[in-house]
Amino acid sequence: MKRILLTMLLLLSSTLIFAQSTTLGGKVVSAAGESLPGASVKVNGTGTNTNSNGEFLLKNLPAKKLNLVVTYTGFAAHQEEVDLSAGSKTDLVITLKSDHLALTEVVVTGTANPRTKLNSSLSVSTLKGVEVMQSAPRTTAEIFRAIPGIKTEASAGDGNTNITVRGVPISSGGSKYLQLQEDGLPLLQFGDIAFGTSDMFLRADQSVARIEAIRGGSASTLASNSPSGIINFISKTGSTAGGTIATSFGLDYGNIRTDLSYGAPLGKGFSFHAAGFYRQGEGPRTAGSAGNKGGQIKLNLTKTFNGGFARVYFKYLDDKAVAYMPLPIQVTGSNDNPEFSSLPGFDIKNGAMQTDAIKRSAGLGLNGLRSQAVSNGMNPVSKSVGMELNFKLGLGWTVENRGRYAANSGGFISPFPAMIGSTSEILGAVGGATNRVLTGGRLVYADNGTTFSGSKAMVVHMFDTELNNLDNLVNDFKLKKRVGNADLALGFYQSRQNIKTSWLWNSYVQEVSGENARALDIVSASGTNISENGQFAYGVPLWGNLHRNYNTTYNTSAPYAGLSIPVTKALSLDMSARYDMGNVSGSYAGNKQTSYDINGDGKISAAEQSVSTINQAAASPVDYGYKYLSYSAGANFMISQAQAIFGRYSKGATAKADRILFTPNVLADGSAVGVVDDIKQAELGYKYKYNKGGLFLTGFYANVNENGGLEATTQRVIENDYVSYGLEFEGVHQFSKQFEIRGSTTYTHARINSGLNKGNRPRRQADVIFNLTPTYKYNNLTAGLSISGTTKSYAQDNNKLVLPGYTLVNPFVSYRFAKRFTGTLNANNVFNTLGITESEEGEISGTGTSIIRARPVTGRTIAAGLSYNF
Repeated sequence: MKRILLTMLLLLSSTLIFAQSTTLGGKVVSAAGESLPGASVKVNGTGTNTNSNGEFLLKNLPAKKLNLVVTYTGFAAHQEEVDLSAGSKTDLVITLKSDHLALTEVVVTGTANPRTKLNSSLSVSTLKGVEVMQSAPRTTAEIFRAIPGIKTEASAGDGNTNITVRGVPISSGGSKYLQLQEDGLPLLQFGDIAFGTSDMFLRADQSVARIEAIRGGSASTLASNSPSGIINFISKTGSTAGGTIATSFGLDYGNIRTDLSYGAPLGKGFSFHAAGFYRQGEGPRTAGSAGNKGGQIKLNLTKTFNGGFARVYFKYLDDKAVAYMPLPIQVTGSNDNPEFSSLPGFDIKNGAMQTDAIKRSAGLGLNGLRSQAVSNGMNPVSKSVGMELNFKLGLGWTVENRGRYAANSGGFISPFPAMIGSTSEILGAVGGATNRVLTGGRLVYADNGTTFSGSKAMVVHMFDTELNNLDNLVNDFKLKKRVGNADLALGFYQSRQNIKTSWLWNSYVQEVSGENARALDIVSASGTNISENGQFAYGVPLWGNLHRNYNTTYNTSAPYAGLSIPVTKALSLDMSARYDMGNVSGSYAGNKQTSYDINGDGKISAAEQSVSTINQAAASPVDYGYKYLSYSAGANFMISQAQAIFGRYSKGATAKADRILFTPNVLADGSAVGVVDDIKQAELGYKYKYNKGGLFLTGFYANVNENGGLEATTQRVIENDYVSYGLEFEGVHQFSKQFEIRGSTTYTHARINSGLNKGNRPRRQADVIFNLTPTYKYNNLTAGLSISGTTKSYAQDNNKLVLPGYTLVNPFVSYRFAKRFTGTLNANNVFNTLGITESEEGEISGTGTSIIRARPVTGRTIAAGLSYNF
């Protein structure tokens, strides 16, 4: 009898549970009544996307009051409570209001207490996946062109990019004052590690939900070494089911790439997302081999529970990308009005220094003989695992913790034109550097021994660098509590960054050709061949030989605090402070010369008589610490529900890493001076959201006090102070249902404020940079242009050689052939415009023809793609 009663109770319970399951359905539309396909609909952690008609249906929901959240790119998020206690609802109509600049979205980057853009005193931009695609990027760095205030020299390939913000200088390379993040943590603690910049370890793929970019402001206090800004790549978490398979390929250059992503709720509060890509091809320049080869896998798993969530994630990156160094470029005219053009046989828009004639770089490394393929280019390898926790402690306290360990390594190898000259000039320079008499000698083609017939040849330094260990361990712990109407945040950040790299450079001679250049051997007047297959030295004697090894560790600890206070309904104040404490230990060593049979043929050739190797026995110590305080205070005033003004003042800093080594800043006992570069910034801004669009206008000021840092390509220590001010504009306007224009412009007045070049404009700093994207949509068709450009700048701080302004036009078109299939076609630099981003030389003679070494943007490329969404 008891069993019968128990069975009946179980059946009754099941029936009641089943009866309490409800369905929620409806349609998502714009204020104009048009359907919004692909909108995200979430109810208590369960989610779906609207179909092609804007409709959605969620089943098996509990019969109670539920929290409904609907989001869609270009519209304000919609949130309401839906009561399903009385049963299912399938006729809900949700109208989203336009928010083209995402001013009502909550910002999580660079802020102690997340706020919407409209309610925060920050200059911040958000890029969604669609907007990233419309910028037609070939590399991750080219995505940054769409962010106001940021000037990115995206001419080096997929990495090694120079990035500056609002006139804050490009003093060495990489992103010294700007931090690149994934999911709120830095990829590397320092953005300007020589030959190991942060963007080398960053790849954009289908895992990216959005990109948040903070300029200035509280970036000084919410992250270390990031006073001018933070760009944060935020990953999808699978809260909404769906995935994509996509493939793209170059129509006029060698490249094919396949992306795959999928994420979904798993039930019981679990969700996951997985994404990755693999690519292969020569790339947009004639590198002579499949230099772009490799891929990435990213996974995450999230558990949501009452009052918080826990997340673990994993990334594996092993990608090779061709590294483009400056090229030999012909210049006529004057410094004020130069004309840049290609040398005979070297197309500077599509040519490259790489050649099949020089396939490997060999020599002596830390552990004896070693060799690296030139086709490896930039080869970042990263294996990382991380976690994120967010939960309530009780008594009003909330804990947030992000932590990640990344095992980073790889290499960087690329040919650099150390010298371009005639046969006699090359022989004179090589003879003087190697103590050889080469008067009356000649250059011969290495493949057949015939005399070189060209007018110009190149001495090439192979920048062969081993990234032995760039491991990075970071943790950011934060406690938050509402105290009255104020929001308090207390945090503690720790990181451990290894910088263990080896410079193992070699020297060659090759002809001036941008496609499959031939190696040139040097033959003395007596007929003795002093080089082999173009290589005349295992080292770089023209630069005094630069074999180097860094073996250093950088520990950073930083307590920080933030407070947000709503003074009135309209006025809010926020302030934050951070105290960075750094400790650096390790050693660094230069080169020594030795005789060694590198090729193992039993003979010591001319090049093997003086081989560079690391002089570990004479390593210099590194043992110093530093401390600095950063602070930021801002105010935001809501003029109305759609308008706000804000102001902010900040003081921050960034610490130097490996670029201070081998400079006078590091003393013989390992202590150091001039380790920290300070920056003071002020902002005043206006934000306005209206039905057809929005705008964001910010005036800014920055004062930088900089100590010396080493620039690898020139071997100069650059030390300047800088001041800049300007105006930054970002806006979007929808002219009709079909047509909108999105764009940004930044005007910067920047000047050097110390030294011999005081009063000059900082090198490569343009007065105006801009980006404009008009887009037209009609039914299944989307077409538009991404137009980006810069006005003129100067090659170097002496302000002599002008780098002319240029505009790049990148058209794109996509068409949805079926409900889930979409085809794309885009062109980058469709008009094949010549733009010069940097030059090693700061002036020309002004008479006749000069040859400089400069890095141009890549010429026209066209790519197509096909994607399937499920």
